Parts: sequence; structure tokens; C-alpha cells
Amino acid sequence: MVDTEQRSESHRKTLADLVAEARRQIREISPEDLADAIDGGEPWLIVDLREPYEYERLHVPDSILVPRGLLEGAVESNSPHRIDTLCEARDRPVALLCTTGARSALAAVVLQQMGFTSVANIAGGIELWEGEDLPTASGPYLGPLP
Repeated sequence: MVDTEQRSESHRKTLADLVAEARRQIREISPEDLADAIDGGEPWLIVDLREPYEYERLHVPDSILVPRGLLEGAVESNSPHRIDTLCEARDRPVALLCTTGARSALAAVVLQQMGFTSVANIAGGIELWEGEDLPTASGPYLGPLP
């Protein structure tokens, strides 16, 4: 007889499992394709989901910072943690960014569930963005935080 703990461990999902499931439900965009779209005039909003200390070290210029743990409150119109720029982007193309694309893949599912119509995960995150020699900046975030 398999004990209950062994059975529950066999059904437990790993982070990799969760991210793989999320990626099947979302759109991903390469850093280069996103940069080309922005250069072509498309009105993408880039949302960096990392922590402030990560953002300060390296970020995409003109991105907004909304740490992953605060995302749901930042997009909720009645929340005291609302970020207007993000709340008002439900029908605008929104690209989510983290270090490697895992946190942002999970967050893309959430934003879709919350009514965002054009969400994409930046494949490979800031690591790939930087690796493709796309523009980056450093310094603290000066915009509003949730």
C-alpha cells in the first residue's frame, strides 16, 4: 500500500511543471521581435516583474516596475495598490519581463484571467534581452510602486 505522503508527492508539481503549463496558455515574444515592434511604433508597455534591487542593477528603458507579488493589486481598479499605467493597459499590448521568463510566464496567465487582451511573455527575460545587446539601463525605479 502506497502511503498518503508518497501519493501526494507523486502528484506534486514543480516550478518547471507550472511554468511549462503557463507557456502552453500564453503568447511569448522574443526580445528582438519586441524591440523591432516598439521601434516600428507599436505601443507596447513593458512590465518588469522583478524586485526593485534587480531592476536597479539592469532593466529595459521605459519599462515599469511591478514586483510579481504585487501584480494583482496593481491591476485591480479598486485596489489601493493600483498602478494607473498598468490598469489602463487592458487593451494595449503588454509584455512581461523577469530574469529568465519563468515568473513572467506565470504572471501572463494571471493577467489574461484578469481581462488583459494582449499579453506576451518576453522569452528568456532580461538575460536574453541583454544577451541580444538590446538597450538596457541601470538605476533605481522612479515611478510609482503598488
